[in-house]
Amino acid sequence: MRKDVRILLVGEPKVGKTSLIMSLVSEEFPDEVPRRAEEITIPADVTPERVPTHIVDYSEAEQSEEELYQEITKANVICIVYSVNNKKSIEKVTSHWIPLINDRTDKDSRVPLILVGNKSDLVEHSSMETILPIMNQYSDIETCVECSAKNLKNISELFYYAQKAVLHPTGPLYCPEDKEMKPSCIKALTRIFKVSDLDNDGILNDNELNFFQRTCFNIPLAAQALEDVKNVVRKNITEGVKDNGLTLKGFLFLHTLFIQRGRHETTWTVLRRFGYDDDLELTQEYLFPLLKIPPDCTTELNHNAYLFLQGVFDKHDKDRDCALSPDELKDLFKVFPYMPWGPDVNNTVCTNEQGWITYQGYLSQWTLTTYLDVQRCLEYMGYLGYSIISEQESQAAAITVTRNKRIDLQKKQTQRSVFRCNVLGAHGSGKSGFLQAFLERNLARQLKIREDHKSYYAINTTYVYGQEKYLLLHEVAPDMDFLSDADLACDVVCLIYDVSNPRSFEYCAKSYKRYFMDSKTPCMIIAAKSDLHEVRQQCTLSPLDFCRKHRLHPPQPFTCNSTEAPAKDIYTKLTTMAMYPHMTQADLKNSTFWLRASLGATVFAVLGFAMYKAILKQR
Repeated sequence: MRKDVRILLVGEPKVGKTSLIMSLVSEEFPDEVPRRAEEITIPADVTPERVPTHIVDYSEAEQSEEELYQEITKANVICIVYSVNNKKSIEKVTSHWIPLINDRTDKDSRVPLILVGNKSDLVEHSSMETILPIMNQYSDIETCVECSAKNLKNISELFYYAQKAVLHPTGPLYCPEDKEMKPSCIKALTRIFKVSDLDNDGILNDNELNFFQRTCFNIPLAAQALEDVKNVVRKNITEGVKDNGLTLKGFLFLHTLFIQRGRHETTWTVLRRFGYDDDLELTQEYLFPLLKIPPDCTTELNHNAYLFLQGVFDKHDKDRDCALSPDELKDLFKVFPYMPWGPDVNNTVCTNEQGWITYQGYLSQWTLTTYLDVQRCLEYMGYLGYSIISEQESQAAAITVTRNKRIDLQKKQTQRSVFRCNVLGAHGSGKSGFLQAFLERNLARQLKIREDHKSYYAINTTYVYGQEKYLLLHEVAPDMDFLSDADLACDVVCLIYDVSNPRSFEYCAKSYKRYFMDSKTPCMIIAAKSDLHEVRQQCTLSPLDFCRKHRLHPPQPFTCNSTEAPAKDIYTKLTTMAMYPHMTQADLKNSTFWLRASLGATVFAVLGFAMYKAILKQR
């Protein structure tokens, strides 16, 4: 809503513009009326909408045309005043004032107009018969008010309607000629309905309607009031009420009725509560709330955010198979202005045999977005209505900003849940295979991935000391001459070489010596394609001798060319190294250490999935 309202009064001389302003201020008709009233400001606490209101008078005798044009440009609403006992002043409304105003305002953002018939105390008849055709002709005219500055009739109402025309305009919501809501308004209200439909059954039941009412108006609806609302819908349209709940059709009808009855403020209150501005676009403040992220800190979803996202998944997983089919995913993102996830997402997270994103994959993708692009995560959570459904001030309440990594190193412990591993290696060394294997895909499944659907990221859960953690793998393009800060910023580095290619390890050796030898980032060497015949590497030192010299863990054999899903032990090791970068190489070489770290990983993974299935059965 606007922070203030500027009302301009124009019209022919002697129609009573100045008298209207002075009668409002003094609450009595002035004995002496100046040529023009000074601009006055009505404080927020004495206006119905609690918004400061500036009232500006215009006098042809005291102001130039240029000053008039400037005031028209600055005005939020313009009252065209005429005298009900002066036909010429009425004619001037259409012959002079409306064309003048339209010429000075942008066609796509016309200022709302109020027609004001003053001096109603001097006549016994109404001017409405003459004015109604004018109102029908010009859609910019919000309303018409007949009043009297002398006996104070409708003075307060006049300025209330002017204020209302700015704060609750009809134009963006409704087309008077077609007698129906505009498409942009229908689109916004449809999103609001879907967000409020907590079980996604296409109906707002009594609990959902009451939550919606409390959210928007801070008061619940009595049981009888709810029935009265539904009865109004039943009497007027078919299929507006179903199974004693309000359908989308009924929801849209109610808002059309509010607008037609002049209760625009009801619809505007709903729209603004759900983040919309005067142009029915979601505001930047709503989508991107302020979130301060200090250097060397990362962003993660907190527990309440995961619960919210689990609820969103649950209400769209109609067949309860713990995966989202293309239709279910499309339905989930109907509250978005665009499809946020492309086909690459299916190769970034875990999917089922049909290639559908699983429950675990769905949470993983949200975790990745939060870590890599928190502003985009805030935007997406805004579309889903997180702050409204979770009753939080903004989506920023869903985010945990982790402490500085240097503090983690000093304290030799971390509260973080997401760790990044950058994967480097020469062309053809097996980097993509290593990423896809983390998603439990063997070589046969990987060969089915289209090149244009390929992803350079993979994220999944691992378990270290029984704690669930997310490991985010990022495949870095093999460019020895230039690696950006983003390529180097991570928690652990994975250097991959192909055991069957004699020139493959050279890239790993050069990369390590150039970028990581003097850094505190732990590194692991992966001997990929270990199912193939191993050849001697054309390098000064063999991979094993290189690791010994630089006190690295010995090269870890890896292959994804298996009938079963590739083993995940190596990913647990990487996560452990990321969590405990201070551990010495002696510790990392200790097999007992790895056994303790990975203890329970499989048990926890199976248990987590079983618990989710059990929750679904209960529901």
